Amino acid sequence: MAILHLDDLADAATTKRLVVKVGSALLVGSDGQPRREWLAGLIEEVAEMAARGQQVVIVSSGAIALGAARMGLAKGGRASLADAQAAASVGQIALAGLWSALLQDRGLGAAQMLVTLGDLEDRRRYLNAASTLGRLLEAGFVPVVNENDSVATEEIRFGDNDRLAARVAQAAGADAVLLLSDVDGLFDRNPAHNGAVLIPHVDGINDEIRAMADAGSASGMGSGGMTSKLQAAEIAERAGIALAIINGTRQRPISAAIAAGLGTVFRTQRRDAGRKAWLGGRLDVRGRLTVDDGCSAALLTGSSLLAAGICAVDGAFSRGDVVAVCDGAGKTVAQGLAEYSADECRAIMGMREAAQHRQLGYAPRPAVIHRDHLVVL
Repeated sequence: MAILHLDDLADAATTKRLVVKVGSALLVGSDGQPRREWLAGLIEEVAEMAARGQQVVIVSSGAIALGAARMGLAKGGRASLADAQAAASVGQIALAGLWSALLQDRGLGAAQMLVTLGDLEDRRRYLNAASTLGRLLEAGFVPVVNENDSVATEEIRFGDNDRLAARVAQAAGADAVLLLSDVDGLFDRNPAHNGAVLIPHVDGINDEIRAMADAGSASGMGSGGMTSKLQAAEIAERAGIALAIINGTRQRPISAAIAAGLGTVFRTQRRDAGRKAWLGGRLDVRGRLTVDDGCSAALLTGSSLLAAGICAVDGAFSRGDVVAVCDGAGKTVAQGLAEYSADECRAIMGMREAAQHRQLGYAPRPAVIHRDHLVVL
């Protein structure tokens, strides 16, 4: 059954497995202390879901904010990378203990999972994470997932828990992702502007929808705005996973949003197979191939990417790295695993097979990106 409305999220028949993302500004007050009353209300809702037969994964921010308060660090622990990593190390213990204690009060067991970008970008590690999540959920535990900020750097991190939640949902085989925000959902313009209208549901993300997003994070504590939430929705959608955005600032926020009918549901439009869903959600793109119009059109019909259609090569990538495929206007139309390095792609771009053989000095591979390793975005 498809998830079409907010109230479907509370129905075990449509949403057996749900990922709930909680941001720092909701979990931690301006004083650096946990907002225990608000958290107790949310966990009460999680317990009610469990009683209905639903399984819940929580993606929780807050480690850096909690750790910074304990260490007395300036700028919420974000003055430097060293401060952020140290604060995360201290805060992760506090965060795990907080969730564990509150869930236990409701008769639920908690499990902590700290992941890095590489854990979900590497296929084998991704499958290991998926197996762990599945086993925990089957055993009746609530996995609490966070990015491992104590070791992550700017080059190897998700950067926001919106996209992390979508990737975790893919790994967990979830039916839906619920992002708790500081606004009611996606508006047709910045909700601070007069006349802004809430969009109750979105059937496919396009340029018009992307133009509605505001990239800022109002709290100053989080790292993602509406743009990151739309990116999360695109990742989820490729795996046939619905995504919803609601206002998390209210007490018992899920029940409040459902009762008021306030939120945005991004309905699924496609369901890629497991490997392609994982590939389409990968964020660590190492280079870019620009293709001509004929090649771009062929990719949309399921063809492999051939060297003859490549017009330009950017980046320094190796065979097996993920690269973006862009049309002449610079729009990313696909991404996939390259069969050649960047230098080899530059050497053979625009060439047909016979010319490639002469240029490379060996028989060329069937494609630069084989269709089995390519996802149209």
